[in-house]
Amino acid sequence: MTKIEKATFAAGCFWGIESAFCQIDGVISTMVGYSGGHTKDPSYEEVCTDKTGHAESVLIEFDPEILSYEKLLEIFWNIHDPTTLNRQGPDIGSQYRSIIFYHNEEQMNLALKIKDKLEKAGRFSRKIVTEIIPVTTFYKAEEYHQKYFQKHGIVKCKSK
Repeated sequence: MTKIEKATFAAGCFWGIESAFCQIDGVISTMVGYSGGHTKDPSYEEVCTDKTGHAESVLIEFDPEILSYEKLLEIFWNIHDPTTLNRQGPDIGSQYRSIIFYHNEEQMNLALKIKDKLEKAGRFSRKIVTEIIPVTTFYKAEEYHQKYFQKHGIVKCKSK
């Protein structure tokens, strides 16, 4: 019997984050949504006001027999700029901030260890601003946001 684990990340627009992870062997499913804020069941329009506290996030279910959490973290650090506060590329606002939402102590420790290692190695020219916080309530985004790049023929997801 396969044990399924979860990982949740925020790193800019959730369309791009989801498309990066949904193509990876071992990822069972991805879902985009909103996490880290104070507004209950927010809409996309509310999150875009930058007043809900939520970040555009991706909830990932993965098979740890095929894909390690450490590998997911490696992908996370490579798909965005973790040194820009409340922004990724042209997208500006706290909803685009960089966050690792850990689901257990093991994930927290590994995320902190790798972040520290990256900072000490000088991999980035500026300080890493990625938050590493406990997972919060995940609110699923509207259906038209789910698998957006796949629906528009930009990527082909292996996961559901």
